[in-house]
Amino acid sequence: MIAVLQRVSMARVEVAGRTTGEIGPGLLVLVCAEPTDTEATADKMLAKWLKLRIFSDLDVGGSGKMNRSVQDINGGLLIVSQFTLAADTAGGNRPSFSAAAPAEQGRRLYDYVLASARRLHPVVGQGEFGADMQVTLVNDGPVTIPMRVG
Repeated sequence: MIAVLQRVSMARVEVAGRTTGEIGPGLLVLVCAEPTDTEATADKMLAKWLKLRIFSDLDVGGSGKMNRSVQDINGGLLIVSQFTLAADTAGGNRPSFSAAAPAEQGRRLYDYVLASARRLHPVVGQGEFGADMQVTLVNDGPVTIPMRVG
């Protein structure tokens, strides 16, 4: 499973002019399932998202280091499916996406991640699997972290 996490002040996803998910401070997570991924892979990835210490500790009297997680700050998670994270650009000018999971598996794992996130975290927004989405965000820092769990 591949993900790109962005620490944001706010983020929103729209599909055909309709907002499907929106958060204030927190993490925008772009996620792509790969063919070997399972629910166990998704669980491991989600646990990492929730515990990753990439938020400042200044508001709790710290020294401004990245010592707090999205859970610690009561931030939101906005989880967006993005199969293009599996792009292979080695073979020419048109990327190959064959490393991404088939659509049915990708949708199943995306839905699983959303359901699991909602059980574990109070503020979870989402994109729409397979849709043409417009993502608006204010990257805070900027902090952008690529992640792979497999």
